[in-house]
Amino acid sequence: MDVEELTSEEELRELLGEPAAAALRKERPALHEFDRQWLASSPFCLIATSGPDGSCDVSPKGDPPGFTLVLDDITIALPERPGNKRADGFRNILANPHVGLIYFVPGRGDTLRINGRARLVRKAPFFDDMVVKGHRPVLALVVEIEEIFHHCAKAFMRSKLWRPETWQPESVPPRPVIARTLERPEDSLEELERYYGPDYAAKLYG
Repeated sequence: MDVEELTSEEELRELLGEPAAAALRKERPALHEFDRQWLASSPFCLIATSGPDGSCDVSPKGDPPGFTLVLDDITIALPERPGNKRADGFRNILANPHVGLIYFVPGRGDTLRINGRARLVRKAPFFDDMVVKGHRPVLALVVEIEEIFHHCAKAFMRSKLWRPETWQPESVPPRPVIARTLERPEDSLEELERYYGPDYAAKLYG
């Protein structure tokens, strides 16, 4: 197979060119009022972390819009909800605090990107503001912002992500089939269909 690999930043810049001045200027070290409005409207983000050996993880986080609390101009906090307890990203943070986050607003193609340093907190007064359906988080991810900027919509426009007429959820096997094939072969398909059925939503906060 004829493959040409890039091995230096000089080669990369020769191929892609230099970023426009506006792309470089948009990086900021603190929250703007528009950023606060974005966080108040966003129900979902992705958090990227890496371990000391360079291994990486990207974890989704979602809750009602505004789930990310703004503590001050350079600090935000995200609640941790019940999950599979793998804690891959959290284990990475304990060894390497650098994180990258992308916040989405449904229907919008642009996104908000935040890079900074994170720490895990299990007790703080702001936990009272993170209660959802009676559930108080057992811990929160606190991020000290080092860099924040808005990202353009080209990837969303190319992918047509928010256009329902392009959605094909039936193009891949349903979650119970994936779980039985790859993760839980000891369970029957009927058991997994019940597990991921209508009652699944009742387990989101406890």
